[in-house]
Amino acid sequence: MKIGITYDLRADYLKEGYSEDETAEFDRPDTIEAIEKTLHELGFETDRIGHIRHLVQRLAGGDRWDMVFNIAEGLRGYGRESQIPALLDAYNIPYTFSDALVLSLTLHKGMAKRVVRDHQIPTPDFVEVESLSQIDQINLPFPLFAKPIAEGTGKGITASSKITSREELYAECKKLLQTYRQPALVETFLPGREFTVGIWGTGDDAQVVGAMEILLNAGAEKDVYSYVNKELCEQLVTYALAEDEEAKRAQEVALRAYRILGCRDAARVDVRSDAHGNPHFLEINPLAGIHPAHSDLPIICTLKGIPYRELIDRIMKSAIQRLDGKP
Repeated sequence: MKIGITYDLRADYLKEGYSEDETAEFDRPDTIEAIEKTLHELGFETDRIGHIRHLVQRLAGGDRWDMVFNIAEGLRGYGRESQIPALLDAYNIPYTFSDALVLSLTLHKGMAKRVVRDHQIPTPDFVEVESLSQIDQINLPFPLFAKPIAEGTGKGITASSKITSREELYAECKKLLQTYRQPALVETFLPGREFTVGIWGTGDDAQVVGAMEILLNAGAEKDVYSYVNKELCEQLVTYALAEDEEAKRAQEVALRAYRILGCRDAARVDVRSDAHGNPHFLEINPLAGIHPAHSDLPIICTLKGIPYRELIDRIMKSAIQRLDGKP
């Protein structure tokens, strides 16, 4: 079986003049090497394609694959993660992970929260700020938390993301609006424990891999799983497998959200508890980072004693099921 691999390599975009922040979600060469090596071990033939422009050239040249292992994040717009899946759909080429609809929906954090809220899954109260004139109309109690509405990897999240006054809210939203040219999501800050939950499978077959608690070390930016804390996680963050009752409730919230949003094959769900220990859905990443040592989903697998090879195998088996017509 011939598997194409689509991805956005950070170094490629840096060479084109894009900034560190603009390329924050893109992959390192050793991520692609780990995926390809594991696919070979599982008996697949592989073909590195790269980003969407390379895919367009390859498709126009007549190249085809039995399936594409897609981890490309895209560069611009709310549909950036959906561009390659939509293109592959047009050519009737199967691919791993979620489809174009799910990837667009979940990238927009406000839209995703509306869907899970409509299904009675707890999520912090929120507003979307499109202009500074809206700030005086926000009636949520402080402290609040602000972040870009459609970014990942902690982009736009710093120590100042936790907001305790109207003045801080104005300053933070102004910074986010100017920097990211998209609305800011402002939500109630939850002071409880923070979990990230790994899930694999599709639909009724989806299962929780495990829940990992995010514990910030001395020297980390306080109260936030920020871009800096993620980038320097080896020094600033301790990851602990969480299996107590509160963690189990976090897993239930995550699995319900995963199924309701229509995610496939694997994803990571971020959950945080309120002051009473009640877990709330924050956001979901249906194209979770997959570096074997640096990304949250593989770290959860490692803490559970699950080899990286089994994670890739589970993703592939879930995707291959769709070749027989299963959604």
